Amino acid sequence: MTQETISTDVVIIGAGPCGLFAVFELGLLDMKCHLIDILDRSGGQCAELYPEKPIYDIPGLPVVSGQELTDRLMEQAAPFKPEFHYNEMVEELEKLPDGRWRVKTDGGLVFEAKVVVIAAGGGSFQPKKPPIPGIEAYEGKSVFYAVKRMETFRGKNILISGGGDSALDWTINLQPVAASMQLIHRRDGFRAAPDSVKKMHALVDEKKMQFHLGQITALHGDNGQLEGVTVKGNDGNDFQLECDTLLPFFGLTMKLGPIANWGLNLHENLIPVDTEKFQTNVPGIFAIGDINTYPGKLKLILSGFHEAALMAQAAFRHANPDAKLTFQYTTSSTSLQKKLGVA
Repeated sequence: MTQETISTDVVIIGAGPCGLFAVFELGLLDMKCHLIDILDRSGGQCAELYPEKPIYDIPGLPVVSGQELTDRLMEQAAPFKPEFHYNEMVEELEKLPDGRWRVKTDGGLVFEAKVVVIAAGGGSFQPKKPPIPGIEAYEGKSVFYAVKRMETFRGKNILISGGGDSALDWTINLQPVAASMQLIHRRDGFRAAPDSVKKMHALVDEKKMQFHLGQITALHGDNGQLEGVTVKGNDGNDFQLECDTLLPFFGLTMKLGPIANWGLNLHENLIPVDTEKFQTNVPGIFAIGDINTYPGKLKLILSGFHEAALMAQAAFRHANPDAKLTFQYTTSSTSLQKKLGVA
């Protein structure tokens, strides 16, 4: 049975915050969107890696969790009836004679669209694993590379390994729910926000947690259940730490996957774009969010929202070269308010 081709105005690759806001901006211009994501739900890294972690730099929202931000963006996009295709990875991108793009996924879905928007974050991401022998046997049972629900760790004796923002943030956020909290890092310097480092040291001073210098060399425990670890201290001597849960935060390895084969000019696994249209070197293919690069680029969600707004204007002009585009404000345009269902 031949897979039916799905025809649409825009295919958005990636259903993270930038992809979701792009639905809103494109919808205001009457452009229908289908979104494809390798994950099993919307939200990208926000929903997958830190759904309960607070985000503090979204304009107008002094604090919002990754999941709540995703939920609000889904609600904002809902009037435009976007269609989502989860657990799918785009494998092929082909230019058709009429100027449209044919997009094929690894699950056999086929799309034809006037515009393709790559909002794939850093591509598909996976955690960097510490080089500890036999760690695979503990993964998913007592070793975890992400915190999806804080309640999962209530009452646990937690050891966090790492010195970046994720390690410090989760040390601070999980300490109140843990039975005990320990942090280990190979040195006393951190690649994290100074305020987080200060808060961590305060918890140590208050004897609410412990901090150790060294590197984990071995895990102990049967049937995937951790009981403790061996640490090589900075003085060269080994010592033991008791714990039943290990959270190693060594960062993420980003893999572009098939995107690398689409004829785009890549720079260090990122896609260069202009700052007028956020278009790639290939007309009709745009890139927004963490996947793109340009002079002065900041990898912030709010920057991606700005990029989505300008991209949408350019995408409309690319898809409708003969149409007149009148810029309107949602606060004063009756037609835009009707589209949003608030008129």
